[in-house]
Amino acid sequence: MEINQTNFSEKKLQWLYIILCTVFLTNAILAEMIGVKIFSLESLMGSKPAQIHLLKDFILDFNLTAGVVVWPIVFITSDIINEYFGKPGVKRISYLTAILITYVFGAVYVTTTLPPAEFWLEVNKTDMGGNAFNINTAFATIFRQGLGIILGSITAFLIGQILDAHAFHWIKSMTGSKHIWLRATGSTLISQLIDSFVVLVVAFYIFGNWSFSQVIAIGIINYIYKFSVAVLLTPLLYLIHYLIDGYLGLSNIEKGK
Repeated sequence: MEINQTNFSEKKLQWLYIILCTVFLTNAILAEMIGVKIFSLESLMGSKPAQIHLLKDFILDFNLTAGVVVWPIVFITSDIINEYFGKPGVKRISYLTAILITYVFGAVYVTTTLPPAEFWLEVNKTDMGGNAFNINTAFATIFRQGLGIILGSITAFLIGQILDAHAFHWIKSMTGSKHIWLRATGSTLISQLIDSFVVLVVAFYIFGNWSFSQVIAIGIINYIYKFSVAVLLTPLLYLIHYLIDGYLGLSNIEKGK
């Protein structure tokens, strides 16, 4: 009976890790794919550009990469994996995700080189406004822009995740099992400070056509957004911990940690 109970407990932990890794992996890849679009938060909220003047001729608007829409899910999932499965658990899924992101971008690149069907070009020769439109060029432009950020994305992703894992356990070593919000939010703020700028510098400044001031402006706004979201999602983090604790049971929680 004890053996069966042990096997049941291990299966619960395995299923938990599989589910968390699936959520993490899906949203990380999705964020990389949609991250090429920059959107205006002011326009979304129906307001005018903020035009925040910082230093000399440095103006900030709330322009964000579309990837930030799903990155909060990655933050939360990463912290939960860190809490229950430690640094090895986070590093394992981070390396796997980086490999699969590379594969996805490689597969996408191949599709941009395929010759387009004439009927596909014909039925999509105008946009919704009736203007001349080449869908094949648009397809290649968008996805090859994504391909141009492969190095930046993977570099920033791995640095951010590894830094997050170490910062999480460094804070936990000082606070013990208490203050989940502190280690979760603190590790995210430290790691994303690096991630927010590395990906933009490599992807859009070194390999792209952005000015350095644009990189800094978008990086600052992205970090402010991530900082705010990390704080606002704290209650959700506690709720997820409560649900997982109930699912695993106290003895399994300690085993998972």
